[in-house]
Amino acid sequence: MTADVCLILEGTYPYVTGGVSSWTHDMIRAHPELTFHLMTFMAPGADLQPRYTVPENVTGQSTVFLQQIPQGGRFQKQHMAMLEALEDPLTALMTGGGVDDLRAVLNVLGPHREGLGESVLLNSPAAWDLLVRMYERCQPDSSFLEYFWGWRALVGGLYSVLMCEMPAARVYHTVCTGYAGLFAARARIETGRPVLLTEHGIYTNERRIEIAMADWLEERPAAEMSIERRGPDIRDLWVATFRADSRACYEASAKIITLYEGNQFLQVADGAPRDRLMVIPNGIDPNHFAGIERVKSARPTMALIGRVVPIKDIKCYIRAAAIVRELLPDIHALIMGPTDEDQTYYAECAEMVRYLGLENTIEFTGRVNLKDYMGKLDVVVLTSISEAQPLVILEAGVFGIPTVATDVGACREMLLGASTEDPPLGPGGVVTPLSNPSATAAGIVRLLTDPGFYAACGEAVKKRLERYYNKADLDRAYGEIYAHYREAA
Repeated sequence: MTADVCLILEGTYPYVTGGVSSWTHDMIRAHPELTFHLMTFMAPGADLQPRYTVPENVTGQSTVFLQQIPQGGRFQKQHMAMLEALEDPLTALMTGGGVDDLRAVLNVLGPHREGLGESVLLNSPAAWDLLVRMYERCQPDSSFLEYFWGWRALVGGLYSVLMCEMPAARVYHTVCTGYAGLFAARARIETGRPVLLTEHGIYTNERRIEIAMADWLEERPAAEMSIERRGPDIRDLWVATFRADSRACYEASAKIITLYEGNQFLQVADGAPRDRLMVIPNGIDPNHFAGIERVKSARPTMALIGRVVPIKDIKCYIRAAAIVRELLPDIHALIMGPTDEDQTYYAECAEMVRYLGLENTIEFTGRVNLKDYMGKLDVVVLTSISEAQPLVILEAGVFGIPTVATDVGACREMLLGASTEDPPLGPGGVVTPLSNPSATAAGIVRLLTDPGFYAACGEAVKKRLERYYNKADLDRAYGEIYAHYREAA
């Protein structure tokens, strides 16, 4: 069956909760007149327990584990020439190339795809020779062992995207670049159908942060007292590959949609054509929390709503809570979100709570139904080091709850207003620097101790939501885009 839209996802819906998954679920439900196929790429060994009840207009689902491809047939003589022919386009694709290099890789693999698998592409002597040639050509100054494992992971991920089955659809819509974006570019090449991209956060930027923080990637020692220019290292391999993946997706996409204008500067820097850029922010239905009233809690209550993972900088929130407690001893600080995505990080956060003596202040709630909590909150806090356009600010805004948020993604625009806002509505909360517990605490304390400021912020964020972030208007915009490209030749 040919779906109207193939939604291409990476590490999210329907198996993982979070902003992108919620957006995907709502998008499908907002367009019951369309049929959707879900194409989800997941990390090896990921839990495939669905976290959502998939709507009835999802007519097909495909799930692919990255870096896992069939064993395939035995190495044969013709595979030697194929792997030799892969060297140039594969090297280009991993060093900043784009859709033309992806097309070249597909052209090399195409005649051999039947029965092709891991035994030939990754485990044969010819594959080893290919790896060695690429190492000597691209990164001879880096650790070969690190390059070996990096190459295996990145190329294995690429092969899993290129070897899996392609669902039939009239439009292919990916919600990030990366591996999902590579699959979308492949769909454009192989089917000729239009590709749409909606980037919530900039994939390459998020991967750069993760790679910079990764202790499993060897960092080359500094060359003291040397003027010799060193070549790229293993981190550069990962960054260049993800940037190339994004470029391929950008070049293949008819429309490159993002949630706010600030993202577009990063997209253009990574190769996105300016004439295809478009902004459609996330929205919220003002009636989503209908019937729920604000209830004054016995204790002043603040909440961080999000996954307990490093990119959310939960530790900054914990430190801020410790500072707030010095001034407001009865503060109740909730951390509302799943704790099982990075169990090591969660354990570190829980230990920090114990070390700071915050057991009676901070509560990890795990996954919750926000409707059971939103009416009881006084302030929402966001300490992320990377975000796109967090829905939690809008969800809080429905109730006139101000937010204290780091200056990432669309947070400044959502809380303080865009430069085009006319007339200006005023601040809807407080924007702070990244990883600054003192500034976060100061914003929380000001809101909780200055009733006039609190009331003005609550009124401003509520009006801004109604004016610029009404979900019905934004769903209509996507409906028009789907209608246009679904009929494209």
